[in-house]
Amino acid sequence: MAEEGSCTYLIRRLSCAFILRAVVVLLLIVLGIYSVFCSQQLAQQHRLESPAWDIAELQLNHTGPRMDPRLHWQGGPELGRSFLRGPQLNKGQLLVRRDGIYRLHIQVTLSNCSSFPKATTWPRATLAVGICSPATRSISLLRLNFYLSCTVASQRLTPLAHGDILCTNLTLPLLPSQNADETFFGIQWVHP
Repeated sequence: MAEEGSCTYLIRRLSCAFILRAVVVLLLIVLGIYSVFCSQQLAQQHRLESPAWDIAELQLNHTGPRMDPRLHWQGGPELGRSFLRGPQLNKGQLLVRRDGIYRLHIQVTLSNCSSFPKATTWPRATLAVGICSPATRSISLLRLNFYLSCTVASQRLTPLAHGDILCTNLTLPLLPSQNADETFFGIQWVHP
């Protein structure tokens, strides 16, 4: 009987040890899965918050007659499809916050285009995009002629530096359309 009791005790002890090891192994597996899940969530959050997603899509901010050749822009979720993530607006001009190569795109449609005599006005009508600040780095990035069209559009890759302010100039006294489908401007960071 004493042998039988010690055998039962030994089996119970081995069973408890086995169950305890199984629980520890399961706990380690669950913690491993949880840590992988958390690291993926943090990586995704970091990608979304990372400045690598610097992007801006802007709409025209214009009221009244134009006295300045520069076009002034606005951006934000309250405007619908317009947004800023990284770059900022500085008095209606786009301020770059990080060095890198950016995809720049712009489209401008002239307002009341059909009411102007195209033969005399359009060949001289131009839209220019450039770096206007800092003043020591003033550089022309795009120069688009309207010719006999009411709309010009272009995109290009260009290196920009932290602190660059992008300006867009339209020949005076022409008025750009305020329709967000016809006139817009933006950049997107693509590479360091």
